[in-house]
Amino acid sequence: MDAKVSGRTAVVTGGSSGIGLETARLFLEEGANVAICGRDPDRLSAAVDDLAADEARLLPFQCDVLDKKRVTAFAQAVEKKFGGIDILVNNAGQARLATFAEASDENWREEFELKLFSVIHPTRAFLPMLEQSPVPSIVCSNALLAKQPEPHLVLTSSARAAVLNMLRSLASEFAPKGIRVNSILIGIIESGQIHRRYEAQAKEGESWEDWAAALARARHIPLGRIGRAQEAAQAIFFLASPLSSFITGTTLDISGGQSRFV
Repeated sequence: MDAKVSGRTAVVTGGSSGIGLETARLFLEEGANVAICGRDPDRLSAAVDDLAADEARLLPFQCDVLDKKRVTAFAQAVEKKFGGIDILVNNAGQARLATFAEASDENWREEFELKLFSVIHPTRAFLPMLEQSPVPSIVCSNALLAKQPEPHLVLTSSARAAVLNMLRSLASEFAPKGIRVNSILIGIIESGQIHRRYEAQAKEGESWEDWAAALARARHIPLGRIGRAQEAAQAIFFLASPLSSFITGTTLDISGGQSRFV
């Protein structure tokens, strides 16, 4: 099946690892030009080596999406190299463990700033280019927490819900311009953060496979395992590509059945 992304340009924030890296890989495999950004220069360099793409089709850029000036510079670099974009994937951000009792005012401000402005800054910077595309789309990587909050993740649950609401508003606002806005809601997906939890919590001699299977059981995931970054990336790719040309303002649940809402 032709996904109709060959020759198009996709921007992936948080593209140096995990879901972002796998999303970039899919677009490159399907013939798209790809620009990725990340904060860590070493990780960004490793991602470039991993993707092993033609330099003419891949632009890596060191950038913290909370730095508005740096995001603007990223957008300018993309426009200079590729002439514009067709797809924006907002993928930066991770969960913060805290209960309400533990969270300070500063924790709340930081979490909302990260989750909201990691979408706001890139969307604002790349919107003029998206408006010039014949097939523009925005996809955001969000979390199941947006609809199914957890007590020990009150900061992230609240901020993720705010992002979900904002994206629905943007979908309505941008629809007359032909720009589609969608998101995925991920449950527990294998990532650097999850591997760090394994290293911190695993019993002596407990393998990653056994620890991950126990986590899936404890979190009551019907499919009996945690997800893979590639599986989330495939959902992003579908929503971002013209394959989903009549879909906007919606979310795809990528949680292995963990969601309990209707």
